[in-house]
Amino acid sequence: MLRRFCCSATPVFSTPASKKKLVFLGSPSVSASVLETLLDASSASNSLFEVAAIVTQPPSGRDRGRKVLPSPVAQHALDRGFPAHLIFTPLKASEEAFLSDFSALEPELCITAAYGNILPTKFLKIPSLGTVNIHPSLLPLYRGAAPVQRALQDGVKETGVSLAFTVRALDAGPIIACEKMEIDDNIKAPELLDLLFAQGSKLLLQELPSIFDGSASTKAKPQDGSKATLAPKISQEESWLSFDQDALTLHNKVQAFAGWPGTRARILVIDEKSDKRSELELKVITSRVYRGDDVKNSEDDEVIFRKGSLIIPCGQHTALEVLEVQLPGKKVVNAAAFWNGLRGQKLKKLRL
Repeated sequence: MLRRFCCSATPVFSTPASKKKLVFLGSPSVSASVLETLLDASSASNSLFEVAAIVTQPPSGRDRGRKVLPSPVAQHALDRGFPAHLIFTPLKASEEAFLSDFSALEPELCITAAYGNILPTKFLKIPSLGTVNIHPSLLPLYRGAAPVQRALQDGVKETGVSLAFTVRALDAGPIIACEKMEIDDNIKAPELLDLLFAQGSKLLLQELPSIFDGSASTKAKPQDGSKATLAPKISQEESWLSFDQDALTLHNKVQAFAGWPGTRARILVIDEKSDKRSELELKVITSRVYRGDDVKNSEDDEVIFRKGSLIIPCGQHTALEVLEVQLPGKKVVNAAAFWNGLRGQKLKKLRL
């Protein structure tokens, strides 16, 4: 059970005077990987810091059955034996009780990685060395909640990770350091997130000495706000594929929305023997742009099966090659297994 930190006459957790008090803020699995790096580094005999507390989202209903579970970060910390009373789970970081307990810790530095909560000015004033965020984009590009997903959706060929001081404006703080990364054509959002946060963890460890001695504040470069782009949170309604768009746009969306919310399509199933027609909702799991010379005219709505893939005609005389699909409530299957299950019925795309 997660409990809030309480002050007492006898400290239940103390850090050596020579080590800086660091507080980590994060929630999803990618954040847990950053926490793992920090906990491992802090256990070294020559470490400059100690993880004094963890702040994460409250337990919530997830997985099948909507069982209430701690966030991945909280669960990882508990599995590592981190004191439960030093895991904070405020609904909002602006709660006065939380801010009081947090201030009592006298933290010197906060590190955030996909925490998922807005940090108020009162919070930002508490750590003496400030708050540093690991952001998976090359700031000022893709400020916001979904930088990796929006970059993949836009089909960019290069992204990266930035370390930046946190200010009240959205992802607008001075940049301490950044690293670029080329994007593979077939990488999906969860994989790219893992890579970027892993790289961000290494970058953080490299920069921590300069953050602790204050030189990072001097060298940090202000962002050029005129070059900023936004990466707003993804909504469930965006998951639908419109085959009036070209195949590359749709493939980019499949890569970007992998994991959550996924990408869905409406397909018409036609039984020519009985002339029965039914609408099918299909989740597209894996795709690529069809490179065949026989791309159908986008006015032809028929979906065909060729060399283990579903070929769906799209806008601008292109076609999307679908390799894996999932029916509602079913497991992911390859296109061949799905096609065999149709037993000779035909498919046509439906327009949104």
